[in-house]
Amino acid sequence: MPEPAQPTCTVVRGSHSYEGKQGFSYFEGISAQSAGATGLCMHLLTIPPGGRARAHLHERHETAIYVLSGEAEMWYGEGLREHVVTGAGDFVYIPAGVPHLPANRSQTEPCIAVVARTDPNEQESVVLLPELEAEAGFTPDRR
Repeated sequence: MPEPAQPTCTVVRGSHSYEGKQGFSYFEGISAQSAGATGLCMHLLTIPPGGRARAHLHERHETAIYVLSGEAEMWYGEGLREHVVTGAGDFVYIPAGVPHLPANRSQTEPCIAVVARTDPNEQESVVLLPELEAEAGFTPDRR
């Protein structure tokens, strides 16, 4: 029986993107699939001008975000009643299981951020919450 391969360092070239369940396109970074990660993932997210995600949560995984450029806002918590605005240089922490809905505040400039999660498969624990989005009054024309 062959011995398992030893973990090693891996370089992932940021040339591939994928569509996340949340409604954003992510540039592939570190994950179980790209690097064999077992406890985290890290990707680059560009939120287009005026863009927003679908309301969602990550069931069992924490999220850390670092905003590189632009300005974003996020509704979060019960009924999406809490609100925060972030800009370049800000860090954001989202505990596991907290509903949230991020959006780009600008209609002309993208918002770019590094997103890291304790889910090596990244999309595995994403749960969409359309009922929460509707309850909070989010429609295609409302941020």
